[in-house]
Formats: sequence, C-alpha cells, structure tokens
Amino acid sequence: MLNAIAKPFGILLLWIYGIVGNYGVSIILFACVVKLILLPFQMKSKKSMMRMNRLSGKMKELEKRHEGNQRKYQEEVAKLYKEEGVSPMSGCLWSLIPFPILLALYQAIRYPLTTMMGVPAELLAEGGAIAAKLAETGFASTMNDAYIQLAQSQWISAHWDSFAGLSEKLVQINYNFLGLNIGDMPQWNFFVKCDWSSTASWLPALGLFLIPVISGVMSWLSMKVSQAANPSAGGAQAQAAAQQMKIMNLMMPLVSVYIGFIMPAALGVYWIANSLLAVIQELILNRHYKKIMDAEDAERLERDKLREAEYERKRQETERLKAEGATTRNANTSKKKLQAKQKAELDELRAAAVRQEKEERRKKLGITEEEKPASQVGNRRYARGRAYVPDRYTNPEAAAEATAAAAAESEFGESIDELEVDDVPVAESAAAEDAETAADEGAGAYESDAANEDSDLDTDEDEAFDEPDEDEDDEQDQ
Repeated sequence: MLNAIAKPFGILLLWIYGIVGNYGVSIILFACVVKLILLPFQMKSKKSMMRMNRLSGKMKELEKRHEGNQRKYQEEVAKLYKEEGVSPMSGCLWSLIPFPILLALYQAIRYPLTTMMGVPAELLAEGGAIAAKLAETGFASTMNDAYIQLAQSQWISAHWDSFAGLSEKLVQINYNFLGLNIGDMPQWNFFVKCDWSSTASWLPALGLFLIPVISGVMSWLSMKVSQAANPSAGGAQAQAAAQQMKIMNLMMPLVSVYIGFIMPAALGVYWIANSLLAVIQELILNRHYKKIMDAEDAERLERDKLREAEYERKRQETERLKAEGATTRNANTSKKKLQAKQKAELDELRAAAVRQEKEERRKKLGITEEEKPASQVGNRRYARGRAYVPDRYTNPEAAAEATAAAAAESEFGESIDELEVDDVPVAESAAAEDAETAADEGAGAYESDAANEDSDLDTDEDEAFDEPDEDEDDEQDQ
C-alpha cells in the first residue's frame, strides 16, 4: 500500500532531480510542488478556521446563555456553524495530509533504486546483475539494513562506470548538498566520533547534526505563527484546548528532532523546507483573508443592526396595540401554551367551586366566623393555631369548651385574609408563635382530653363531608 502511494512521489522527485541535478535542491523543490498542489485545500481550511475564530464572541455568549445545559449548547453551536457555513473539522482534515506525504517521501528516500528509479527487484536480489556487481566492487554498508538501498545508491553513483550498463533505469545521484552528504544519517554523538583536528571530518558531521535541530526550531516557529494567526475560538473547551496546544508546542518540535536523528538527513531537509513554506503561506493567507473577513463582519453587523431595528419597530407597534386594546390572539400560538392557559383557567374555576361548596356547608352547619379571629397575625388567620383561645389560662373552666368551638369554627376557614396586609415582621411573628408554643407545652396536659374529643368530632365530620367531595372531583376530572 505504502509503495503504491510512494511511487508517484518518487517519480516526481526523480523528474525534478533530472532538471536541477542536485538532490538537496530537488527535495526543496519537491516540497514547493507539494505545497502548490495542496494550496487550494489549505486555503479552504484556512478560511474556515478564520471564520470560526470570528465567532468567538457568539460562542461565549451561547456558553453563558446555556450554562449547565451542555446538550442545548451543542445544538446551538451546530446551528451557528450551519448558519455561518463553517465546518469545525475542515481545518483538522487538511492539516493531516502532510503526514502521508512525509511517509511517501520517506519511502522514496529509503528505497531510491526501486521506488524512485524503478529498478527491477530481481537485479538487486541475490544472483542479480547489480547485486553481483556490488559484491565484485567490494560494497560493504555501514548503515542500518533498513537503508541498504540508500547505501547501494551512493556506492553505485561513486562507481558509476561499473554499473551504468546494468540497467537503463539506473540514475547517478549526487547526494552532496552544501558540502553535506544528505544520504547519511546525522549522529547526535558526533563529537566523540569525529577527528577534531581535521575540518573535513568534524565540519560535515556538525552540519548533519544541525539539520534535526533546525527542523525542530522551524517546526516550533510554524506552530507559533499558525496559533498567532488563529487564536482560540472560545467556548466551553477553550481552556482545555489551550493546555493541549501548549503540550503540542513542546512535543512536536521534539518529535521533529528525534525523527531527524533516526532517518537520513534528506528527510530533515524536507522537514525544514516544508516548515519554512508553511510559515510563509500562513502569513500570506492570513493577510489575504483578514481583508475578506473584515468586509464580511461589517456586512454582518449591518444586517444585525437592521434586524434589531425591525424587532424594535415591531415591539413598539405591539405595545401601541396593547395600549389601544387592539391586540388579537396570534393564530400561530403553540398548542402547548394554549393548553397551559386553559388548564390554569380550569383550576381557578375548580378552586372557586370548592370555596363555594365549603361556604354552603358552613351555612348548613350554622358555623359562623369572626371577621378577625384572635389567632390572626398579620394576614394569617390561624397563625397562633386553629384552636387558639386567648383566655385559656385565666378562665380554665371554660377553656375546653372554647377550644372545641374555636376548632369547629376554623374548620372551613381560609388560612389567608386577603383583605389584610401582612405588615408583621417575620421575626415578630416567629417570636409570637414560639411564646404560644411554650405556653401550650405548659398547659398541654390540661388541653389534651378536650383536643382528643374535638379531634374525634372533626374526624367524623370530615368523613361525612369529604367522601362526596372526592367523588365530585373525580367526576369533574373525567
């Protein structure tokens, strides 16, 4: 699979080399061609990302409005993306394309004879013409077996006269770039292996060592420029994304350095060129789309102002009609709202019927009620208790009878006196209740028998009158 993908890239790299005649320059031009091919897609991705960043204010507003309701927030964000024509995944998708290209180029660099030149594998296998000539000329690789073809290609180029006629697909490649053999692998411990007395030994080794370091620096610079041009769009995940980006800013350059030391220097050259081109592209596209986005924002603000003005005009018109009493019910009012209104009206009618029924029962029983009972505090008629008798201590002989009478009189009474304003402070009311409670505890033994008898009387009356009430409520519900 990877060989099939790498084959076109290997042919492209070889074609560029046939024009310029330098392997390092060919890799740099290869990076430029790849950037040009991907430019339309990356422009689309860049535009989408910048539009998302322009929505940061609306995103934060939605997050504040729907705080605690993550599902609703996500629905509103998806709706906003659809209205603005933004795809949150478009930026991520195209940013992943360079990695398959990097793998394909790695395959072409690793297998220059078969992938890039197209030399038949039979010639390189044991018994093949090229394999036999390599053994005859004394070829011995010091590189890892994974890069055996790279070593063979360098040996063939150095002994070109001996290999030129073995295959028409063989190409003599000059791996020298800026005095460095970029077909070799950089050594992180070169300082203990090179001969410091000879510049021909340590200078190329130092140059190869710097390639991974520079690739790491360029990778970091590319990410910083991209983040500066594309700040966080805000929202619920803004802080988490910022933390992840900090980790990526540290990890990706280190990965670049690591890859640069375990692979041929040619791949590090490509990484440097690709990062430099990415920085240039980011700066140009950011400047280009900033002008477009500013014009779009100005147009959007104008639309919003017109919409707000229209809303305000309609609101004022509605207020005027309400003042004139000329408003009508909207035919588009939802069924749910109408049902809720009807239910509230029905509940009010039922409550009025219950109050009327209680009043009729009171009249039948001959129960009368004072306008303001002695137990009333503020607008609460029975704040001191429904069986409250103010002189139960000064006149204990009549307390039992008076308590039973007070309990009977308050049975059908309303708890709140709607004609009275509740101007009694809560603390005063509570103190009064506490005092009465303490007094009740002191006289509890005296009143218990009368209260029990009164309770039995109340229970019998409740059973006599409540059963028809339940049946009538059920009939109303049905």
